[in-house]
Amino acid sequence: MTENTMRPFVKWAGGKKQLLDRLREKAPRAFGTYYEPFLGGGAVFLDVRPDRAVVNDVNEQLINVYRQLKADAEAVIAAVSAYDAIPCSRELYLSVREAYNQKIAASELDAVCAAMLIWLNKHCFNGLYRVNSKGLFNVPYNEKKQGASIDACNLRAIGGYLRKADIQILCGDFEDACEKVGAGDFVYLDSPYLPLNETSYFTDYAKDGFSMEDHRRLADLFRRLDQKGALVMLSNHDVPPVYDLYEGFAIEAVDVKRSINCKAGKRTGREVIITNFET
Repeated sequence: MTENTMRPFVKWAGGKKQLLDRLREKAPRAFGTYYEPFLGGGAVFLDVRPDRAVVNDVNEQLINVYRQLKADAEAVIAAVSAYDAIPCSRELYLSVREAYNQKIAASELDAVCAAMLIWLNKHCFNGLYRVNSKGLFNVPYNEKKQGASIDACNLRAIGGYLRKADIQILCGDFEDACEKVGAGDFVYLDSPYLPLNETSYFTDYAKDGFSMEDHRRLADLFRRLDQKGALVMLSNHDVPPVYDLYEGFAIEAVDVKRSINCKAGKRTGREVIITNFET
């Protein structure tokens, strides 16, 4: 595993595996600083591998994993491997989940907390990250009893890259993360998507969720970044409100598969890639 073949270490809602080839084709060839204020699993970030970047997510525990990998990937690898050494069971899963939630409640952001998130992601139902109103992880067990939760070489490569490159890792609101964007910088926006229909709902990966008002804020940010001369690319569902929010910009619809949906019949759909530049 090298830094040229890094890939996400967790399955995350909104992961970009299906869209990655097209996003790569549409990304600008030259830019200043790379910004990704909704980092998630980091598929695009790890594919672009910028020399200088500002990355952000509102999920404090997820951001802790990136920070711990940057500080000491071996500590995270050792902690996950210790869990993997024991065959998983429902009792073990619930025990680790409870210990993880105790760390969340106590704001203990360390290598063990990072390892717990990775391990739970591999053993929870459908790879979801869902929290309750208190911000505690509440996804049930997926009945997976054994198998490696990590590719140690991949985690080492990510840790090495984060240390060698100029990467600022933030945790907070997406607008704050883009405060210093300037002309020629590249910003990729991959927020929680708009619902497919009126009966759809958001699967919250942060306790505060992402509202329609947040989508309006995001569209306003897109236009402000455009006015600054930044190169901006955004992905979302192919639904009518997107076309209203981003009227005047280039919108391309792309067919995708949705592996995280628990209903097989709903695992296909269309997403859009919106840009303010031509490639």
